[in-house]
Amino acid sequence: MRLFTRLHLLAVLLLISAHFLMGQTPAGTTDQFAGHWEGTVQIPNMELKIEIDLAKNSKGEFAGTFGSPPQNLKGLPLSTVAIDGRSVRLILKAGSEVSTFAGVLSADGKSIAGDASQGGQSAPFNLTRTGEAKIAAAPKSPPISKELEGTWNGTLEVGEKKMRLVIAMANHPDGTATGTIISLDGSGMEIPIAMTQKAANLTIDISAVGASYVGVLNAAGTELAGTWTQGKIVLPLTFQRAAK
Repeated sequence: MRLFTRLHLLAVLLLISAHFLMGQTPAGTTDQFAGHWEGTVQIPNMELKIEIDLAKNSKGEFAGTFGSPPQNLKGLPLSTVAIDGRSVRLILKAGSEVSTFAGVLSADGKSIAGDASQGGQSAPFNLTRTGEAKIAAAPKSPPISKELEGTWNGTLEVGEKKMRLVIAMANHPDGTATGTIISLDGSGMEIPIAMTQKAANLTIDISAVGASYVGVLNAAGTELAGTWTQGKIVLPLTFQRAAK
């Protein structure tokens, strides 16, 4: 069974769904689903540990994130959080793979049980509420130099496949900097990044998928040449400054 086997490394980062923290919650539902949920998907011959966080966003709608500690994944946005009474339907999109969790909240509100499906296959899952939701805010980094501000384009070559990436970085009046990374060959979702600059050296952390990038800015300020690391995968990656 291939269930969830593609929710890993590059596939998740580069092809994840574009709907960041958006959900639809019918009127009249309770807040019993809010919280941090931990459990497993019972894949044949193994248990896949998963974590799901559910909370209401600024619009009063439920939103959520998905994580899987064994795969070093955390905070991946769910594209759909649909609640109807004690029933919940969660959807996680990763490229062509769509994972759906359909479950029912227990009478005491402490657990959710149901079926997870992907690619026409399904497996039971169970979740237990262990505390409050842990949906992290986008990271704020120390300020970066003006040479790094703006948009950068690069292409990650994974075997015969080429994946175009776009990094955007900006300083803010409060003395912080923020940034995002997008895959143009995926769904175009903006994934927040954390940045640390030391002279011409830049380190980027994409904690949602356990990835990092270390690059060096050339003297002209037009190119970042470095290395992409994700788990055991280490690949060369060069970004070019986009035309303003």
